[in-house]
Amino acid sequence: MRAKSFTGVVSVAAIAAALIVGPPASADTLREALIQAYNSNPTILAARARQRQIDENVPIAKADGRLGVSAGGGYNENVKRSIVVSGPGRRSLNAGVTADLPIYQGGAVRNAVRAARERVESGRADLRGTEAQMFTDAVAAYMDVIRDQAIVDLNAKQIDVLNTNLTASRDRFEVGDLTRTDVAQSEARLSTARSQLEAAQAQLVASRETYLRVVGKMPDNLEAPPQLPGFPETVDKAVEVALADNPNLLAIRKESEASRHDVGVARASRLPRLSAVASGDYVDYLDTATGTYGPRDHGTGATVGVQATLPLYQGGGPGARVRQAQARVSESLEQTIEVERLVIAQVRSAYASHVASQEVIRSSQTAVSANELALEGVRAENGVGTRDVLDVLNAEQELLNSRVQLVSARRDSYVAGFALLAAMGRAEAGDLGLDGGPLYDPVKNYDRVKTSIFDWGDDGAQKAQATSTVGVAPLPSETLQPMLPFEPLDPSPVTTSKN
Repeated sequence: MRAKSFTGVVSVAAIAAALIVGPPASADTLREALIQAYNSNPTILAARARQRQIDENVPIAKADGRLGVSAGGGYNENVKRSIVVSGPGRRSLNAGVTADLPIYQGGAVRNAVRAARERVESGRADLRGTEAQMFTDAVAAYMDVIRDQAIVDLNAKQIDVLNTNLTASRDRFEVGDLTRTDVAQSEARLSTARSQLEAAQAQLVASRETYLRVVGKMPDNLEAPPQLPGFPETVDKAVEVALADNPNLLAIRKESEASRHDVGVARASRLPRLSAVASGDYVDYLDTATGTYGPRDHGTGATVGVQATLPLYQGGGPGARVRQAQARVSESLEQTIEVERLVIAQVRSAYASHVASQEVIRSSQTAVSANELALEGVRAENGVGTRDVLDVLNAEQELLNSRVQLVSARRDSYVAGFALLAAMGRAEAGDLGLDGGPLYDPVKNYDRVKTSIFDWGDDGAQKAQATSTVGVAPLPSETLQPMLPFEPLDPSPVTTSKN
C-alpha cells in the first residue's frame, strides 16, 4: 500500500498533469519519449517477462499438493521359457493406471505456495523499480540531448563571433591599429573554440545514441520538458515517503518474507508424509497362455490404499537444508538494511542535487546577464582604446561559460528532481499519466495462471517486442563535418607595440 500524501508531497495527479500538457506536435515531447520507452524498451519488456516467470511458481508449488495420475503399458515376448507344466504365454500385453493424492506432506506445499506468493509480490515491486529506473534513464537521456544540443549551438555561435573578431583584428592590424600579438590571440581563441565545438558535437552524438538505446528512436527537435510538480518541504519528509513506498525496498521486504516460508519447506523434509493411492491394471496373453491360464488368458485388477512415510535418518541433509534456509533469511534481513541505506542516500542526494541546481540556475542567470552587460562594455571600451583584444576575448569566453553552466544546471535540476520522484516511488507509468495505450498490469497474468491445472497449456511461440535500432540513421554527417581551417597571417616577428 502506498503511503498517504501530506502537505508538500507530490501527488499522482500533479505529475500526470505536468506531463500531459503537450507542446506543438511538430516536435518530440518528453511525454512521447516516455510512452515510446514504456512500450518498446527491452529492459522493461524483459522485466515483464521475468515477472510472468515468477507468477508460474505459484501453480508449480500448488501442483505438488494435487492429484497425480499416470498410465503405463508394455508388450513382452518370452524368447525363452522355463520347463513348466503351465504358465503365461509366449507374449503378453499390459496396461495400468496409477493415482496418487498427497494428504499430508509436513507443510511443504503450504509453505512453498506462500513463499511463491510472496515472491510474486516482490517481483511486482521489482517491476515497479525497473519501470521507474527506465523512466529516470529516459528523462536523463532526453535532458542530455537538450543540454548538449544547446552547448553545440552556443559553441557554434561563439565561433561565428570569434571569426568576426578575427576579421576585425586583421583589418585593424592592416591599418596599424593592432599588433600581431592581438591577431595571434584572436586566432588562438578561435582554434580553441573550434576544438571545443568538436568535443561538444562528439558529446551530442553520444547523448543521441544513449537516447536511441533507451527510447528506441532518434531524438527529433526535442521540446523543453514540462515543469515538475512540487516536492516535499524537507528532505526528512521525502525520506519518510521513500521508506514507505520505494519499490526496491518493498521488493526486498517481500523477499525476506518468502525466505521465512522457505525454512518451513526445508523443515517439512523431516516430517512424515501421507498419501492416498489407487491403481488399476490389465493384462492379455494374446491366446498364448497354457494350463491354468487358458482359455481365459486376460484379466484386470485394482487396488486402493494409503501410504505413509516416516523419515528416520537422511544423512543430515534435512538439517543442512534448514540451516541453509535460515541463512537466507539472515541474508535477506541484512539486504533489507542495505537497501534502506541506499534509498535514504538516494533521496538525500537527489534532494540536495535538486536544491543546489536550483541555486546554480539562479546564480547562472545572474551571471549571464552580468556577462552580457560586461561584454557590451568591454567592446565599447575596446573601441575607444581603453581595452585590448584579449579583454574582449575573455569577456566573450566568460559569457559562453556562464551560458553553458546555465544550460547544464537546468538539466541537472530536472534530472535530480525526477530521480527524487523515482526514489520516493512516484515515477511510474500510473503516476505519470501516460496514455499511449493500456498500461501493463502484472496482476492480470497472475490471475490467469494462479489456478491453472491444465498440463498442456502454453503461450505459443515467443518473439521479441522491443524496437530494434539496427538501421536507425545516426546524427547527420553534415553536422559533424570538420570546418575549413582559417588562413593565418604569414609568419613574421611578433611586435609588442602598436604600429
